[in-house]
Amino acid sequence: MRQWMIDAFTSRAFGGNAACILEPLSAWPDAAWMQGLAGENNVGATAFLRRTEMPSRFGLRWFTPAVEVPLCGHATLAAAHMLFAEAGLGAEALEFETLSGELCVQRSGDAYEMTLPAQQATPIPTPPELVAALGVRPTEVWAGAYLVAIFETADEVRALEPRHEALRLVSLAHGGQGNVGAAAPAEAGSAFDVIDRFFAPGYGIPEDAATGSFHGILTPIFAGRFKAGPIRFHQAYPGRGAELEGRVEGDRVTLRGKAFTVSEARLRVGP
Repeated sequence: MRQWMIDAFTSRAFGGNAACILEPLSAWPDAAWMQGLAGENNVGATAFLRRTEMPSRFGLRWFTPAVEVPLCGHATLAAAHMLFAEAGLGAEALEFETLSGELCVQRSGDAYEMTLPAQQATPIPTPPELVAALGVRPTEVWAGAYLVAIFETADEVRALEPRHEALRLVSLAHGGQGNVGAAAPAEAGSAFDVIDRFFAPGYGIPEDAATGSFHGILTPIFAGRFKAGPIRFHQAYPGRGAELEGRVEGDRVTLRGKAFTVSEARLRVGP
């Protein structure tokens, strides 16, 4: 059984966020086996594909090293890259059946475009516990599947050294999944519009390197705050960094990004 390590939302090795993608299977393995392999891989996510009767449609599930998650954008982009670039699938677009409904990925020049459900969030008063966990007060806070803290400057986002367990608890207390994102407008003259980071202790990941589902929330929040056209995001994970674009299309968000294959391996254990 083959497995690929692919960095998503980047055009280079060791950038973006790493995902392990298994070759498509005929049926879902036991969940405990999938979780065990994800823990062994110990990267942002391990994605499992199940073949269907349609050659361009697959079942898709995602596991972090700790839990199965309902939505994982970077591993979806990586799965599409594997099918297009490594497996040689000739289709122009792919459909994935997931816990978050149908996701689509299509070729877009030298990159890929992925459509996700727009993740709704509403502004809330700033929780004192969030300020304590982050160590600095944001200018806005939005609550949805994740808590989102908006800051005035990108330097504030880059300098964050939060208390991760406190973040998990404050997110859960406000109806979230134990994860918190932070974002701010980029500096004048930057190649990007928004600088952001994402802390995912609820998924067993202190900080995630590139998070498609988070940008499914950020894109609607920032839509209309910049010039017309896609919003250019830089997820500023220390030492890596990810690049992606987002735009709102009705009740969906389209994210555009690249991917890079780092390695191919053959597993000696099977489900």
